Amino acid sequence: MGATNLAVPTTFRPPQFSPTTAVNHRRATTTFLPCRKKRISISCTAASLEFSSATTEKPLIELEFIGPKAEADGKYPVDKATAVSGEKLLRNIMADNKIELYAAYGKVMNCGGGGSCGTCIVEIIDGNDLLNERTNTELRYLKKKPESWRLACQTIVGNKENSGKVVVQRLPQWKK
Repeated sequence: MGATNLAVPTTFRPPQFSPTTAVNHRRATTTFLPCRKKRISISCTAASLEFSSATTEKPLIELEFIGPKAEADGKYPVDKATAVSGEKLLRNIMADNKIELYAAYGKVMNCGGGGSCGTCIVEIIDGNDLLNERTNTELRYLKKKPESWRLACQTIVGNKENSGKVVVQRLPQWKK
């Protein structure tokens, strides 16, 4: 038996493929990508993308903000808002919905949400379990205040998984 001499290339060059994509939204979209030894095909349709985005709804937190002073009829005014769980601070939700957060002094002297002034105090009447734990900043500014008092600039509403209702008393120091 004689040995056969085979020529073996010293370097491997992958085949040159250019990515191609079908543009029609009614048909499946296919993309070919270059790979070392295989051709990979990825396929999906526009209908499947729409279906998957419709089924991934984020949990919502309903908020009620009780005004600091009773009206002529003895009832406190209530503002309502809704927020996606775990995405915003209480201060930002109030600002987005034009709900008054600060007293006269706080309007002029607030820190803009940095947690260095303590003027954005609110009281959580219901739904404290839907909020984050008190931060170190809150522990420092609110150490002699009731446990239900929070700084709106430090309070995250929800945790991206929970949903429910939070009731907030604005300017609780006016009631005490």
